[in-house]
Amino acid sequence: MAGEQRSVEPGTDVLIRKVDSHLALLRGGLHGPELALAELLARCLRELVVSTAQASAADRGLVRVAVHYFVLRRESRGRLLSVRSLAAAERVVDKVARQLGRVDLLADLHHERVAHDEARPVGDALLR
Repeated sequence: MAGEQRSVEPGTDVLIRKVDSHLALLRGGLHGPELALAELLARCLRELVVSTAQASAADRGLVRVAVHYFVLRRESRGRLLSVRSLAAAERVVDKVARQLGRVDLLADLHHERVAHDEARPVGDALLR
């Protein structure tokens, strides 16, 4: 059984390192609500990685997909994520958290987003 734990931990460490490395890159270019969203997504992803370390392969796969979606910047132009990409990553993390029954993470995610959206002028909120 100790061998099984060793095989799970490196994968967990790799995913967390990917999230942390990407967040460090984003910290260099994002500010305000966009940076806050990136940090919140990273925190949620770290928690999902840790909480599914001993879960089924299917559950770990869902989390891996969410991490890669956050890190790979599919909709980006240049080095950093666009706000639209962060919103897309938020939807993916939200969906994975729901599927894994981690609505506690969603409460944090949605509470923070509502607070940021309320601070934004109505015209800006409509453009999102």
